[in-house]
Amino acid sequence: MTRPTRSALSLCALLFSFLVYIPGFAHNGKMAYARPLGKITIDGKLSDWPINSPKYQISYMLGGESKPKNEADFSGYFQVGYRLDNRSLYLAFTITDNDFIEDTSSHARFDSQDCFELCLDARHLPFGSGVASFMYSKMLRNINRAFYDSFAQKASWDIMEVAEVRKGTERIVEWRINLGKELSVGKSIGLDFQFFDKDNDNTFSISGWGKGGYKFQSPGNLGDILIVPANQKLGTVTGNLTWEPKSNLPMPERIRFTSENKKLAVDAEVDSTGHYSAELPVGKYQSVVPDSIFFKDARAYSVRTATTGVAVKPRQTTTANIVMSGAIVPDLIPEKGVLPDYTEQTQQRIDDFVNSYRKVYGIPGVSLALIKDGKVVYHKVYGEKNSATHEKVDENTLFEAASVTKPVFAFAVQRLAERGVIDLDKPLYLYLPYPDIAYDERYKLITARHVLTHRTGFPNWRYMNADGKLNIMFTPGTSYNYSGEGFEYLKLVIEKITGKKVEQVLKEEVIEPMELYHTFFSANDSLKAVKSNGHFDMMPTPVDMPESPGMAWSMHTEAKIFTRFMLYMLEQKGLKPATYDSMFSKHSEFKFDPGDPQPRYPSYMGMSLEIRETPFGKSFGHGGNNGDFRCQFEVYKDLKAGYVVFTNSSTAYPFIEALRDFLVDGKAKKD
Repeated sequence: MTRPTRSALSLCALLFSFLVYIPGFAHNGKMAYARPLGKITIDGKLSDWPINSPKYQISYMLGGESKPKNEADFSGYFQVGYRLDNRSLYLAFTITDNDFIEDTSSHARFDSQDCFELCLDARHLPFGSGVASFMYSKMLRNINRAFYDSFAQKASWDIMEVAEVRKGTERIVEWRINLGKELSVGKSIGLDFQFFDKDNDNTFSISGWGKGGYKFQSPGNLGDILIVPANQKLGTVTGNLTWEPKSNLPMPERIRFTSENKKLAVDAEVDSTGHYSAELPVGKYQSVVPDSIFFKDARAYSVRTATTGVAVKPRQTTTANIVMSGAIVPDLIPEKGVLPDYTEQTQQRIDDFVNSYRKVYGIPGVSLALIKDGKVVYHKVYGEKNSATHEKVDENTLFEAASVTKPVFAFAVQRLAERGVIDLDKPLYLYLPYPDIAYDERYKLITARHVLTHRTGFPNWRYMNADGKLNIMFTPGTSYNYSGEGFEYLKLVIEKITGKKVEQVLKEEVIEPMELYHTFFSANDSLKAVKSNGHFDMMPTPVDMPESPGMAWSMHTEAKIFTRFMLYMLEQKGLKPATYDSMFSKHSEFKFDPGDPQPRYPSYMGMSLEIRETPFGKSFGHGGNNGDFRCQFEVYKDLKAGYVVFTNSSTAYPFIEALRDFLVDGKAKKD
């Protein structure tokens, strides 16, 4: 959920020598040339722009519910130039849209109207810099800033000048961006944008210049704006990428050209056949496939290339073919999981597995603990808290536990229920009415049991609805839909009937009985001192801390401490046997959309726990996803074994998925 947002040791050694995946440090393959301009007035009129100014198409569908029906529905292009006297980059967007919607309410959102987000990486360093993004509409002036980047962290609307003019179905948006010292001839700037198009039939689409999402925080998903002099001569370099020896491996998506002085680094798109073509300023370049790991169809591939020198000549085409060696990244999953037969000799295999996956998938930090025979047999931390500062993860580092918060809160609620403080089957409104959903009488059917088994009918989060309002999707108790909203309502009820803040309840019912210390649910100085940064595509996010506790998402902890919760439940302490029986029983069937992968073994929702019926017996656990943090724990009752892993990365899902197979399930048999 989001918060209120794969064996041999020698093979592993080979992996370590070259598998470094840093997705955030590449570019998306689009290039444009900015040449000097005369005097430009930012007024939404383009009569002062050069007639021969190149037009770059807004050509990629980035997301949304539907594609534009035709060019009249949505299409556009942009022009770009610069002036050195005021160190400014100029952009002019011409948009055709036959259905313009403007939300002038105080609750305006990017998806409730037509609006625009400009994403800028002014420093555009080949080894990684940060993005500042500017969301623009009549009512929106939002900014996202990469806190670790010296330009982005200070970016504000003060460096922007914007004008918009609409005439019929055409809209002109003109920008001036004061880049200061970051604007210099011969340099490249990272830039892209997202146009959000809302139509009266309620369809919604997102279009941009180049491929790649999360442009507002991922510099690798921006294009290259080359700052060139007026008389800059260009040449073309073209060629093909080939595998040696020949193979059917897919092709990387881009190739990088870096100028001799290292000032200019741009990426060109590579098509599915391996062909590329790029127009570059005259000069000498080094060309190379920028990533040693790339992904296609959910598989990772390694690639090695020798750096190739290329001389670009005026108005000439230079051919530069590139020979690559590569392979599918080795599958490190054994036929049988390593945890059931764990010994001290297993530790090196675990370390090799974790480090391999960390490097392949760009996961900065990991905290991992293993249980066998009812006790902790392994605990280790890996990597960095912050990929920009390279501060290391240590045993005190805390991670966001995301939805793993839910079973912890659920345990506390069931302790209260056993003492008669709350009746799990009594409608919650009888304890505390809920004005946010009072307009729908069905809410009066919702019970605590519905919340803990995800049968309230609530959405996961109200902000995911177009109107941002809480609603009920089905009669409570009749179906399943994973929801964090229900936990927030139940939190309010618990505070009402106990007369205590929920953190005090948690302290009394969970933290102290289990000695689950060094675990926090809201902001405090202790948490601030030890919390890891999260990461999107290897780029760190700020250390945000919840001002108030959220029972669906806000717990902060680390692997070794959290094993106390796991062992407490494994030993069935603190609750009656009948309560544990209910917790581990089927309460809801999971729902899967067409095409979704099916679970390997029967799985269902218990009482705020995912229950799996495996060849090793029943397991219970839960995963967590706050976007820039991902985690998972699972306990196998009959094995008296389990694992818990916390990561500070948006890219950790394949690692977490593979970890279960590596530790317990083993390699899946092919049909």
